[in-house]
Amino acid sequence: MTRTDAGLRRRLGLWDAVVVGLGSMVGAGVFAAPGPAARAAGSGLLAGLALAAVVAYCNALSSARLAARHPASGGTYVYGRERLGAFWGYLAGWAFVVGKTASCAAMALTVGAYVWPGQAHAVAVAAVVALTAVNYGGIQKSAWLTRIIVAVVLAVLAAVVVVCLASGRADAGRLGAGPSAGPGGVLQAAGLLFFAFAGYARIATLGEEVRDPARTIPRAVPLALGIALVVYAAVAASVLGVLGADRLGHAAAPLADAVRAAGAPGLVPVVRAGAAVAALGSLLALILGVSRTTLAMARDGHLPGALAAVHPRFRVPHRAEAAVGAVVAVLAATVDVRGAIGFSSFGVLVYYAVANASAWTLSAAPRARLVPAVGLLGCAALAFALPPVSVAVGAGVLALGVAVYGVRRWWAGRRGA
Repeated sequence: MTRTDAGLRRRLGLWDAVVVGLGSMVGAGVFAAPGPAARAAGSGLLAGLALAAVVAYCNALSSARLAARHPASGGTYVYGRERLGAFWGYLAGWAFVVGKTASCAAMALTVGAYVWPGQAHAVAVAAVVALTAVNYGGIQKSAWLTRIIVAVVLAVLAAVVVVCLASGRADAGRLGAGPSAGPGGVLQAAGLLFFAFAGYARIATLGEEVRDPARTIPRAVPLALGIALVVYAAVAASVLGVLGADRLGHAAAPLADAVRAAGAPGLVPVVRAGAAVAALGSLLALILGVSRTTLAMARDGHLPGALAAVHPRFRVPHRAEAAVGAVVAVLAATVDVRGAIGFSSFGVLVYYAVANASAWTLSAAPRARLVPAVGLLGCAALAFALPPVSVAVGAGVLALGVAVYGVRRWWAGRRGA
């Protein structure tokens, strides 16, 4: 067990890192994303999934290469700062912290909606407090709980796939039947489905807590992404085969509707429980990632320096975790942000665009630059294929971050003068 200069301790091995990534990717999105994606793409749903996977794969390779070169907490905030300059690192960090904090609150409320709909806010706050306490106790405890969550969610998803395919009501003809929304619809579906794959960033943000990061992270990121892709493809194909594109597009709870249509209504409560557990897994991994990026930004003075503290016993950024948990708990208690976090989607794509631009600088060889180039163009295409409101709000949030950065630089300059 080794310790970094900054005080964090390297405890995570290859499979620990893979499980952390899966805990984010195989989250609540798999229970909800197929519906809106089918509504956007129609019969082009699987094409949208394939496109999202290609962009995610390019981003994953770029992130893995950068993490091996810069194995520090903070992910793309660190990569942008080191490869492109302080402003680009700050922009990526701002997009990630602000957007993902709202995502944390949304995941907490999703847990509340599944567990106790009448007291969703209270359950959401309790979930945030409990998971923040788990993270506070050390990265190994978080990884241990994530293993359990991932195992439960994969078991539920496997049951959904088996029931749908074995029911006799799945029709392979439905996979390509029905009207397609055209290239624009496929792009928008890919944008919606992309965020289901975005959890591999959590592996990179834990760069200071992974053993042998130069070897472990480049292996863990594509491995986690590959497993998630197989899971998503199996779920999407089986549910589409039972419901068809039109019914799937109008389903509020696509997986629950699919097992009911497959003749297994008794599995519906199990699917709902699986969705709640998946949301818990996403929330756990999100708090981990946001707190590590907060730590990195606090070290550089972009956030209060007190948040850069590392607990002397547990070797975790305890103040950053407590601060993130407190903000998320307040949001979850007072605001229903599930329908108002479109800017988070836009912000994540900006975050990965900075990652790809950073990876472009690692080598001048045309072959080495192909992947980051495809990833950068893919991020831009998916970002602007999102609904106009999401693009406008996302751009506004980023502009606010730029203004904060400019004011801080101006004030620092005046004090220096």
